Amino acid sequence: MKKILANLSTTQRISILVVAVLVGAGLYALIRSQREGDFKPLFTGLAPEDAAGIVQKLKETGVDYRLPESGGAVLVPSGRLAELRIAMAAIGLPKSGQIGFELFDKPNLGATEFAEHVNYRRALEGELERSVMALAEVERARVHITFPKDSVFLDAQQPAKASVLVKIRPGSRLAPQNVVAINHLVASAVEGLSPDAVSVLDMNGNLLGRPHASGTLDGPEASEAGLDYRHKIEADLLVKINSTLGPLLGENKFRAGVSVECDFTGGEQSEEVFDPARSVMASSQRTEDSSGSGGANGVPGTASTLPRPTSRPGSSSKNVSRMTENITYQTSRTVKKTRIPAGGVKKMSLAVLVDQEVTWEPDKGGMKRVLVPPSADKLKVIRDLVAGITGFTAERGDQLVIDTLPFETTLLLEPPQPPAPPAVMTPPAAPLSMILKLDRRMQLIAGGAAGAVLLLLFVTVFLWRRSRKNARAAEITGPAALPAGGSSGQAALTEPVESQMESKLAERDALQQKADAQALSALKVAPVITKAAEVLSKHLRERVSKESEMSAQILRTWIREEES
Repeated sequence: MKKILANLSTTQRISILVVAVLVGAGLYALIRSQREGDFKPLFTGLAPEDAAGIVQKLKETGVDYRLPESGGAVLVPSGRLAELRIAMAAIGLPKSGQIGFELFDKPNLGATEFAEHVNYRRALEGELERSVMALAEVERARVHITFPKDSVFLDAQQPAKASVLVKIRPGSRLAPQNVVAINHLVASAVEGLSPDAVSVLDMNGNLLGRPHASGTLDGPEASEAGLDYRHKIEADLLVKINSTLGPLLGENKFRAGVSVECDFTGGEQSEEVFDPARSVMASSQRTEDSSGSGGANGVPGTASTLPRPTSRPGSSSKNVSRMTENITYQTSRTVKKTRIPAGGVKKMSLAVLVDQEVTWEPDKGGMKRVLVPPSADKLKVIRDLVAGITGFTAERGDQLVIDTLPFETTLLLEPPQPPAPPAVMTPPAAPLSMILKLDRRMQLIAGGAAGAVLLLLFVTVFLWRRSRKNARAAEITGPAALPAGGSSGQAALTEPVESQMESKLAERDALQQKADAQALSALKVAPVITKAAEVLSKHLRERVSKESEMSAQILRTWIREEES
């Protein structure tokens, strides 16, 4: 290790140190992430009161826990998740931050009537908050209730009212039908509370539920609910017109507009009609009285009263009868009670604008635009269709206007171009994916072949260079073995011969390079360059720059072999 460190440069030592620090930091982060990844949420969306109670219980039991920065959740080891949830449910956690009717689990004998009334309202508000929070879109909720105030005087009586404040979960929204459901939920749980008296707001202060109050659109106290109702009717009629005329005229060949006036004054109407020409017996009463009296005649005494008197006294009787009949006749009467609903259509105004057709006629030096409006029969058909699908009633004062004008898009149309000559049928091109696959295969094959050829060439040149070097050494050692007397003359003759040979070889190399350049320019063939070929050529350039003499000798050898 000492030798290795001694041979390293300062840059290499710093690089090794940085890599070691990075590896250590990565291992630490990996171990920490694995340890933290074992923690799972025990509960989410907790109120601060519930989170505090759960954390206190975990501290008492000695369980390790984590609190995320976003809050509203408590993380515990995944191995004890089910156990801790059961333990928290046993002690009544979480409570959703509100107290319900469990407030009355423990009796309080010393509570006054006012305290009991306040506790009942708190319990009812808590139960309603839990019910509203059961919705999937609601994260938190607050409910405030005002009970009705009774009084013997009608003017002093006050109805029940309620307000609901909701916190929507991120990425969710309350639909209008959900707001109406919350209104009815709260109203059904409180005695004497109407759904119209419940206000629903979000945490941003936006009113989600509007009261359904009646009013006139022309008055200064027009309600937004009435405007929404009017816009809904207009949008419904407009959709009917577009869906009917779209297939007939085209999507962009007409424009329709609807204006509706609604009557929001509702109530009950009672009507009573008498018919003097028709009379019927309303009642009949009949009374009959009958009365009579009789007296005994003769001598008064015992003899006349015996069962068998000697002489029966004479008698006289008087009967009276009376009959009375009373008949009452009454003319026929019709009583009709009608309930007038609010929101009826008072007047309707419709307008449809139809585009015109364009035809082109040859003119001097070009084409002339000619606008053709729809025919009268076509406009009548359009009018009948619109009147039928919208419930048009002329007696009510409705208006329907059908007109035709050229649209801007029609006026900006360009004249048609002359037909193009028929295109020559060409064979379908191969898919791009197949071409790319073939190109990659060809590149791999060409790169492998080029690499093999360059490697073989390099080995051949290296072996030839070694053999040439040995032969040249043998040639040089040959003249050195001559006798001493002829050494000076032989050396004097050798030097000019070698210089001439080198000059000839240089001229020959220049000519050969010029010829090669001319041949390449004449061929004009783009060389196939692959990644492997680029790597080998780079390696060869480096070797040539390092050993220039050897490279020049190799080129001379190639030239000689080609000439021979």
